[in-house]
Amino acid sequence: MMQRLVQLALDLFDPPGPDRSAAGASGGGAVSGLLAPEAKKNEPVVPVDLASRAPDSEAKENAPRPAVPPAAALPSLLSPAEFRHPQANREVLLGDAVVAYVLQRVRRRSIGFTVGADGLAVRAPTWVTLSAVDAALREKSGWILRKLNESRERQQRIEGGRIAWGHGAQLPYLGEALTVVLDPTHGFTGKGGALHSGSEDAGGPSLRIGLPHSASPAQIRDAVQAWLMRDARRHFTARLDHFAPLLDVRWTSLRLSSAQTRWGSAKADGSIRLNWRLLHYRPAIIDYVVAHELAHLRVMDHSPRFWNTVATVVPDYAALRNHLREEPAPLW
Repeated sequence: MMQRLVQLALDLFDPPGPDRSAAGASGGGAVSGLLAPEAKKNEPVVPVDLASRAPDSEAKENAPRPAVPPAAALPSLLSPAEFRHPQANREVLLGDAVVAYVLQRVRRRSIGFTVGADGLAVRAPTWVTLSAVDAALREKSGWILRKLNESRERQQRIEGGRIAWGHGAQLPYLGEALTVVLDPTHGFTGKGGALHSGSEDAGGPSLRIGLPHSASPAQIRDAVQAWLMRDARRHFTARLDHFAPLLDVRWTSLRLSSAQTRWGSAKADGSIRLNWRLLHYRPAIIDYVVAHELAHLRVMDHSPRFWNTVATVVPDYAALRNHLREEPAPLW
């Protein structure tokens, strides 16, 4: 009887229905209209019906898009690279590059190629036909184009490093940046300038020149060059005296050079010529050039015996030589 009364009470306050039975069958506590986070995360992706999208979404889709800049003209993208010697008298297409070169007819047995700052120069025997010359160029096109690109990049680096002469101008000195300071109040008797070592407050080293701030670039350049040449003689003399005994040679005289393509030379009589622009490079590179020229007083060629002689005092000469080749001195 009591069980019957309890059942009637349940039926009165909580009538059975399909929703309640379904929830009970699942054994979970899910609430109608909300999904548990785990269930929402695993909800399958349903394709979107484009026809049923809201009007504002359709308006955004049809809104005008920003204009796209026109593509570059095809000829400008495909225009070949060009290397032109200032004295060119022939032209050839090597790969994708137009190479205008100077051809010289000489008495020799083979065709020779030279790539310099001006471009490609070809020396060929008089009996070789022009078509044979061009065929030889195409055969060596990989080497020629690589050297032409290297030469062009080198020239660009040289131009980018040109010194702008004025108060505060900078130039490399013994491998460090040297700042030119115009100091008209200082006499610099007999020296023209004075080197000041760097500090934490003042920065790197500076060269104080006794010129007014109104001095022209040419005046500043000449004053700096005069000081550098005096300092170069001092530095080179000390290094010659250091390496000569080690190589068992005797040098007799030192002359400074301003050559653009040669760093030094030596004669059998012991006279040495060194380029004052070497002062732009770090001391190790200067030492290599000094030892190189002194070694010529023992071996007057570039045979293996010569390089072995250089290696006795500068073991890493090959790396220093490559650096000297790859890093040009700044333009004045």
